[in-house]
Amino acid sequence: MNKRNPVTPFGWKIKQKLVEIQMDQRTFCDTYHIPASRLSNLIHGTRKAKKYREQVCQLLGIEE
Repeated sequence: MNKRNPVTPFGWKIKQKLVEIQMDQRTFCDTYHIPASRLSNLIHGTRKAKKYREQVCQLLGIEE
C-alpha cells in the first residue's frame, strides 16, 4: 500500500501554476535551484520549508 500524504490546497496551487507555465516540477526545481524534496514537502505539507515556501510563492505569484 502506498501511504503518500495527500496534496494540500497550497500544493494544488503550486501544481496549477506549474501547469499554466507548462513546466514540470523537476524542471522548475532545476531552473530555480530548489531541492526537489523541499518542493514535494510544500506540495504535501510534510514540512514548512519556510525559506523555499517564500521563494516558490514569489516565483509563481501565489498568495498564501
